[in-house]
Amino acid sequence: MSAILPVFATGTVRQRVHWSERIAHAALAAVVLALLAFLAAPLAAILTQSVEGSEGEFVGLRNFIAYASTPALLDSLWNSLWVSGLVTVITIPLAFGFAYALTRSRMWGKPLFRGITLIPLLAPSLLSAISLIYWFGNQGAAKGLLQALGFDEIYGAPGIVIAQVIATFPHALMILVTSLRAADARLYEAADAMGTSAARKFVTITLPGAKYGLISAALVVFTLVVTDFGIPKVIGGNFNMLATDVFKLVIGQQDFQRGAVVAILLLAPAVLTFAVDHFVGRKHTAMLTARAVPYRARRVPWFDALMFGYCALVALLVLAMMAMAVFASFASFWPYNLQPSLRHYRMGIDDAEVGTAFVSSLTMAAGTALAGTALVFLGAYLLEKTQGSRALHAAVRLLAMLPMAVPGLVLGLGYIFFFNSPGNPLGFLYATMGILVVNTVAHFYTVGHLTATTALKQIDPEFESVSASLKVPIWRTFTRVTTPICLPSILDIAIYLFVNAMTTVSSVIFLYSPDTKLASVAAVNIEEAGTTAAAAALCVVIVLTSAAVKVAHLLADRFLLDRLQAWRRR
Repeated sequence: MSAILPVFATGTVRQRVHWSERIAHAALAAVVLALLAFLAAPLAAILTQSVEGSEGEFVGLRNFIAYASTPALLDSLWNSLWVSGLVTVITIPLAFGFAYALTRSRMWGKPLFRGITLIPLLAPSLLSAISLIYWFGNQGAAKGLLQALGFDEIYGAPGIVIAQVIATFPHALMILVTSLRAADARLYEAADAMGTSAARKFVTITLPGAKYGLISAALVVFTLVVTDFGIPKVIGGNFNMLATDVFKLVIGQQDFQRGAVVAILLLAPAVLTFAVDHFVGRKHTAMLTARAVPYRARRVPWFDALMFGYCALVALLVLAMMAMAVFASFASFWPYNLQPSLRHYRMGIDDAEVGTAFVSSLTMAAGTALAGTALVFLGAYLLEKTQGSRALHAAVRLLAMLPMAVPGLVLGLGYIFFFNSPGNPLGFLYATMGILVVNTVAHFYTVGHLTATTALKQIDPEFESVSASLKVPIWRTFTRVTTPICLPSILDIAIYLFVNAMTTVSSVIFLYSPDTKLASVAAVNIEEAGTTAAAAALCVVIVLTSAAVKVAHLLADRFLLDRLQAWRRR
């Protein structure tokens, strides 16, 4: 007798999604909307403006053709390209030599030299230009040396090149130090066993291993130079570049159409460099494997002495640039009365406009650090620790990397077109402190995002799995587990956003109002008015403020985090 087996109805089994997961997906969608509104939409507004006429009608490529027929603007394009190329050619070898000394020698004073060369990161880029004016300007302390080298004056291309080398050097150095540290000692041991010369080891092992770092550093330097506004504005003289042309067209002539065209030209090199970097990164093979042995430099007295001399020379040049700005800010009346005084600093205190600008900078930097860190870390967490919603994940990944390819000057111009357009529900942000905060967060979003995702990838997914099995809401895991573990990275993001908000010029030059003028912008305006010493004093105050915040960050890392994360020592 055959048994009669019950027949069960088949159907799709739906897995019940916890309500906290639905909230997480909604929050991720909100992050996507924020990035679309504050990043993608302004860029789309620039593209739209470039193909429209003065009355809003569609004109196609007429604006681009008109630009191509203007010799002065084409000269600016050529100037931007060859100056950026020259600065890159000079900066990369200098930075590579310095990074090589830091990573492949046993010389004395590595932390000191590294700290000195990072000082320009704490200052607006125009500070190096101001220092050059005091060194080699019309009344410079070493103008005779400049003439002996065959230059009539520092204004124009010579000053821009030198100032840009100083300003971009620390950016290239950080990339190259990271690249040279990732070396496998076994390769060098094998080369030594075969009797390979030092020169051949350098060519066959060191350079190929650092190839990606060299390319990335070169692309970063080129992009920074071609899109920088502060240095050519201060020391450029009659030497025009694309960044200054955008400012003249938009602010001076109110020619928004041609301004949009120039903005697209500024965007093109940045996008190209980003694409090249992405392509090279995909072709790059890892130098360190699981069995790799970290490279440790051996003590070679003559080589260590040579590297010490080179680093001391570079550090001395950086200090000379920075020290001259400090000295000039304290001089009573350059160059006739060099007695130290606080005249130029009191000028800033007595001048309500300058004092208000500094307070506005602090407010903007604090707002950027708080709001930006929250948005960046929340977006990275939702991206890395939530399941499903592939479309949202892909959108966040794309939009988070987009700011790396967008110059600050272009983004600021896009904000004018987008937020100032009639009928925009976000138009209430225009000419407020809010738009400065949003713009700065969008401009520096990528680095913070990469920092956050790197920290989150180091956390075992087991925490989220256990929480899900225990029906613990995702927000509780986020606040009690993830955030404490990632606290060092969160502080790094906050400090990065704060310092860049204090020193940025190009990203906010179009957006400030009389009530929201920033200290970095005030320094540009003061220098343009002829009060260079007061501008130097204001830049020094910005440097000291950024340095104080950085020191506070280091103290927090050393004392506060050691107590909050004592579990790391178990």
